Amino acid sequence: MFLRHVIVFSFIALLAGCAGFGARESVEGHGSPAQWAANKQQLTGLDGWQIDGKIGIRAPKDSGSGTLFWLQRQDYYDIRLSGPLGRGAARLTGRPGKVSLEVANQGRYDSESPESLLEEQLGWKLPVSNLAWWVRGLPAPSSKSRLTLDNDSRLANLEQDGWQVEYLSYAEQNGYWLPERIKLHGTDLDVTLVIKTWQPRKLGQ
Repeated sequence: MFLRHVIVFSFIALLAGCAGFGARESVEGHGSPAQWAANKQQLTGLDGWQIDGKIGIRAPKDSGSGTLFWLQRQDYYDIRLSGPLGRGAARLTGRPGKVSLEVANQGRYDSESPESLLEEQLGWKLPVSNLAWWVRGLPAPSSKSRLTLDNDSRLANLEQDGWQVEYLSYAEQNGYWLPERIKLHGTDLDVTLVIKTWQPRKLGQ
C-alpha cells in the first residue's frame, strides 16, 4: 500500500512539474499547438550548425552592418563579426563558463559570461545565451516566453527577457525549416540578422 501511494504521489509530482514547465511558454496565433510541439522537438535536437550571413546593429553609440559567421558545435560556439560595425571585426568564442572576445586593434578579453563581455567591450546589451535558441526559431528554456505562431506553426513573434524577436521568413535546409530573416528589438539595441546559408548538423547522436 505504501509503495502504491509513493507511485501515485510521484506521478502527480511529475505531472505538476510538466505543467509548470509548460506554463513558462504562452502560445497564441494561428498555428497548431501540436504541430508547434513537433517542430520544437525537432529543432531542439539540432545542436550543430554553420551560418553565413549579414548583421545590422543599431545602438546609441554604434550603428552599422557587417558579415556574420557562426559555427556551433553543441555547447561550443565561434561567432565572428566583420565589416563597418563601428568597432571593427570581433570574434566571440567559448562555451558556458569560459568565453573569449577578440576585437580588432584592441586585444583579447576573457570572462565567464558572453553578455558581460559584449557590454563591457562593445557596449551592446545582447542576450548571447538566448541567441542559440532564437536563431533556430525557439524560445530559450531558461525563462518565461510569449509566442505567436504563423500559419505553418512556426514562430512569427517571440517576447522574452525584455526582447521582441520577429521572424520575417524561413528557409528549408536538410529537412529543417530555419529562420532566414530575424529582427531583434531590445533596450537601446536593435539587431537584424539575414542568414544567407544554413548548414545544420545534429551532433549529439
